[in-house]
Amino acid sequence: MLIAEVGCNHKGEMEIAHELIKMASVFCQVDVIKFQKRTNRELLSPQEYDRPHPNPHNSYGETYGQHRDFLEFDVNQHRQLKEWCEHFEVEYSTSVWDLTAAQEMVQLSPKLLKVPSACNVDFEMAGFLCDSFAGEIHVSMGMSTRAEESKIVEFYEKKGRGKDLVIYACTSGYPVPFEDLGLYEIRRLIEDYGTNVKAVGFSGHHLGIAADIAALALGATVFERHFTLDRTWRGTDHAASLEPDGMRRLARDLRSVGKGLTYKSEEILPIEKVQREKLKRKVNG
Repeated sequence: MLIAEVGCNHKGEMEIAHELIKMASVFCQVDVIKFQKRTNRELLSPQEYDRPHPNPHNSYGETYGQHRDFLEFDVNQHRQLKEWCEHFEVEYSTSVWDLTAAQEMVQLSPKLLKVPSACNVDFEMAGFLCDSFAGEIHVSMGMSTRAEESKIVEFYEKKGRGKDLVIYACTSGYPVPFEDLGLYEIRRLIEDYGTNVKAVGFSGHHLGIAADIAALALGATVFERHFTLDRTWRGTDHAASLEPDGMRRLARDLRSVGKGLTYKSEEILPIEKVQREKLKRKVNG
């Protein structure tokens, strides 16, 4: 499964969001397009809401809260996004950052909802999702201790939702240098929790697509990458995002390499037998 994470890369404009959906589904051939939902006055303290954006160049408002509000779509707009995804025959999803956002997005009945790394120990929200959402619950494990990881998986298991849970190896940075990717964490998560959860994925904030193919070889089966139409646009996520041709290539390569990650079905495959007859030397020697 390949998820194109639009997040807030639509710059607060529905027209751009529509173009991102169309491009990701038709040109890139992804499986899921994911947005995000935040209730900023609930998520941010008054001090956090009123402070300036830490990088004014990327801000869409005078304060950080106004910046976040500018990029936020309401429930009806998310309903429209879902309809557009259905029109282009691609799954709609969103990340939920707080309890109110989760309550709102559950109303849309998507196939999956995502809990970002920043919120993965918000067990009030997690409990609501376990009790009220029938779909898959995807959780990133970025900036989390191993004790927190264990507590997260145990929580979903106790709620009877372990087999609906997809966890992601993730390093939370924008962008992440290759030496900080920690790709072997995929293997560790599979060894530690592979029998407890539905799947282990890879949420990457790096440059290029080579690391995703390595993640596939290490056992990840769900892949999430930020998606934009232009990496030079204003905003913190664009630099760590793939543009359409990069996402198209990633989708192609994941599917192609995935076909090859098998053992041979026979010691000598039919495709080899003709060559064996022509080229193999000293078989009986």
